[in-house]
Amino acid sequence: MKRPVNEYKIKAMTEEIIIAGFGGQGVLSMGKIMAYAGVLQDMEVSWMPSYGPEMRGGTANVIVILSTERISSPIIRRFDTGIILNQQSLDKFEGSIKPGGVLVYDGNGISRHPVRNDISIYRIDATEEAARLNSPKTFNMIILGGFLEIKPVLSVENVVNGLKKSLPERHHRLIPENAKALQRGGEMMREVLRIREQDK
Repeated sequence: MKRPVNEYKIKAMTEEIIIAGFGGQGVLSMGKIMAYAGVLQDMEVSWMPSYGPEMRGGTANVIVILSTERISSPIIRRFDTGIILNQQSLDKFEGSIKPGGVLVYDGNGISRHPVRNDISIYRIDATEEAARLNSPKTFNMIILGGFLEIKPVLSVENVVNGLKKSLPERHHRLIPENAKALQRGGEMMREVLRIREQDK
């Protein structure tokens, strides 16, 4: 998916992201929404999914590249950001985040937490919050909202518009609920950042 880059609208940047978790957690759809949002921001984008033989319940990951410049290859092994939704994916991809990069993870079901000290690590309890909101399927939007609070590489407006493009029209009634989850994720991450600042 490509559109010409308007160099007057956006600064030069490339963000290489791995999103990983179980099939059925919205891993691939989160990546697709980000890719659509990138297109709407006149970026070059790449969306490359990978999943095990059993999609739902099996492992799934997607590589998303957002860039203001031409993407030379969608196949990469090191990432600026990891968005991790389960223990298996954390074990597999924690070491693939570039030094100085960002790791955002959902705390649900995690027994071995990330330990690297050369990356920025953020935990957001999105599964728990989505259950509290009685909206369990929106937890991936909570995670995405948290990520965008740390790295605003996409506007929330374009993410919501990307959601419209990725969802079949019969599911468009779910867009306000997902937009609210996106906003809630940002609020939760701001609280995480506030507590960190206090603890310094």
